[in-house]
Amino acid sequence: MSSSTKQPDVITCKAMVAWEAGKELVMEEVQVSPPQPHEIRVKVVCTSLCRTDITAWETQFNSDCVPFLSILPNFPLHKIGVPLLENHADLQAIFPRIFGHEASGIVESVGKGVTEFVEGDHVLTVFTGECKTCIHCASGKSNMCQVLGLERRGVMHSDQRTRFSVKGEPVYHYCAVSSFSEYTVVHSGCAVKVSPHAPLEKICLLSCGVAAGLGAAWNVADISKGSTVVIFGLGTVGLAVAQGAKLRGASQIIGVETNPEKYEKAKAFGVTEFLNPKDCKEPIQQVIKRLSGGGTDYSFECIGDTGTVATALQSCCDGWGLTVTLGVPKMKPEIAAHYSAFLSGKTLKGSLFGGWKPKSDLPSLVEKYMNKEIQIDEFITHNLPFEDINKAFSLMREGKCLRCVIHMPK
Repeated sequence: MSSSTKQPDVITCKAMVAWEAGKELVMEEVQVSPPQPHEIRVKVVCTSLCRTDITAWETQFNSDCVPFLSILPNFPLHKIGVPLLENHADLQAIFPRIFGHEASGIVESVGKGVTEFVEGDHVLTVFTGECKTCIHCASGKSNMCQVLGLERRGVMHSDQRTRFSVKGEPVYHYCAVSSFSEYTVVHSGCAVKVSPHAPLEKICLLSCGVAAGLGAAWNVADISKGSTVVIFGLGTVGLAVAQGAKLRGASQIIGVETNPEKYEKAKAFGVTEFLNPKDCKEPIQQVIKRLSGGGTDYSFECIGDTGTVATALQSCCDGWGLTVTLGVPKMKPEIAAHYSAFLSGKTLKGSLFGGWKPKSDLPSLVEKYMNKEIQIDEFITHNLPFEDINKAFSLMREGKCLRCVIHMPK
């Protein structure tokens, strides 16, 4: 079924706009353009705050764009207000911007060429898409879509323009989702149709953090029954890893965390032992080796600190020890590790969205939740109205929440 013959109009709605790095978001009236070919416009129902949103909001420089400077060398980005990214000195963070990427909603309208969605469909938005035709999508080995991969310039994949404006001036996207708005436009390849019976206020967590942790345990590490695991960082992603390890039958799941308030919550997700590096008189990796009898089978870095990656690698066993890094570093993106770790048979792997192909795989995770095979509700520590989104930012920065679900006005 194709899109409606009536052409959608511009929508004026409320959005929380970040005008500067680290400054409180401001409720603004924004204009949201109609969906262009192969895009859909979504009425956001719920969106949850992810640590990555905060990292990007706090960052003064868009330094994570460095590896992507050559993606569109001939496109005149400066003519539509996107900063020229030619060297480190020019890597200014992109503002004004609408953050948010972990969301659920209902399709309001569809653009030309969209056959997969119709108005009224329930969807999850995803920060990395699946075109199903590129070499990565077709490989069966990767979810790193070459067409709809992670968007870092604050614009849409299709034409490198923004769909938001305030008083005629462009407002930029985040991860091509921007769910801190009552309405948003996403590429149809960056949305996943879900059952209308699934509670949108719960399953929004599957569009990033919870799915990323489960996938790291199941797809990337492929944890085996009876194995030993250590997890650095017991936020949402780390606890989702713990849940995945528990469901795979891991015999020991060690949680490394500096915030003792998270310990009790972590037990429900399968963590069996807790370590606070601040309380240890020797390097944490030595403590882990002693507890696990020589190092764990699997080690997960869920903090976003490259120094911790090296520690995690030292914490797993020789011969077959596998370390998976999931965190997004705010500073110092380079990883330093001694070559002897690899000579001894250890492996270091990266993980993006837990290896899930979003359109192909997320519906099965929603089904698992509906069948009570995985936990989601327990990650939600706060439910807040849209206008209190700055409170959600404060709670997460202070380490007082796992996931705050933001509810849009009905």
